[in-house]
Amino acid sequence: MPPVFAHGRLRLYLLKLLDEAPRHGYEVIRLLEERFQGLYAPSAGTVYPRLSKLEAEGLVTYATEGGRKVYSITEAGRAELADRGGELADLELEIRDSVTELAAEIRSDVRGAAGDLRREMRAAASASATQVGEDDSWKAAKEELRKARQEWKEQARRAKDESRRAREEAQTARRQAKEAQDRAREEVQRIAGQLQEQFAKSGGVLGGLAGAWLGGGTHGAGAAGRPDAADAGRASGWAADLAPTGDPARDLDRLLDRFRDEVRDAARDHGVTAARVAEARDHLAAAAARLATTLGAKP
Repeated sequence: MPPVFAHGRLRLYLLKLLDEAPRHGYEVIRLLEERFQGLYAPSAGTVYPRLSKLEAEGLVTYATEGGRKVYSITEAGRAELADRGGELADLELEIRDSVTELAAEIRSDVRGAAGDLRREMRAAASASATQVGEDDSWKAAKEELRKARQEWKEQARRAKDESRRAREEAQTARRQAKEAQDRAREEVQRIAGQLQEQFAKSGGVLGGLAGAWLGGGTHGAGAAGRPDAADAGRASGWAADLAPTGDPARDLDRLLDRFRDEVRDAARDHGVTAARVAEARDHLAAAAARLATTLGAKP
């Protein structure tokens, strides 16, 4: 019989079960048996060592309740599940395929057993051909054959229905996950593009702040905290050395890193007083409000 889980797949599925709810080891074994329609149940020697390894890796933790270890997934475990969402969808398909294969093996076993039983019945019938009527053993054999056939048909039907339903669900989940990722990527790129465009239109507001309030107090700023013409001229070339990468989200991160570094350098070179911190808070609040307006605007 081929393995039910490929290498590393059981580890991923254990994280999925613990993400649904905290569970102890016996409950994990029982859930796996249910997912496989009773056709497969892992041993304690298979499940518990893997739970211990996940705990050692910081992906799960446990608490003792009633003398049992109840395992719960950690944030690190959830992060791994999120990173491997597509792989998890593939795993669901593999599990359904495994159920189908196990059901096929059961059908084959039942078919072979039924064939053996029929041969034995024919031999018994040939040996008792001179007898009149059917005795109790003959009737019992016929009943066993009928039950075996009925059980085989029921198991085959359940396995087929479960495999079809699981395949459809996994394909739907994979499609929805891809659509969500595409929408998120488009939104990030749109916002980053808007922010870069706003930086160009504003004359580099963040760059002007970095060089103004820590280095020279309110020099160059009006009553509303806006840079004057000289500051705007200096800020228009701010971060011009950061060539676009083609990824707006990454370009935005680089601009924000440059802004933070310049503010820290200014603070180190000129010192920070309580008055400057208070003034800095006002400048940052104004900049934050302006950027929030920019990011919230419709494209």
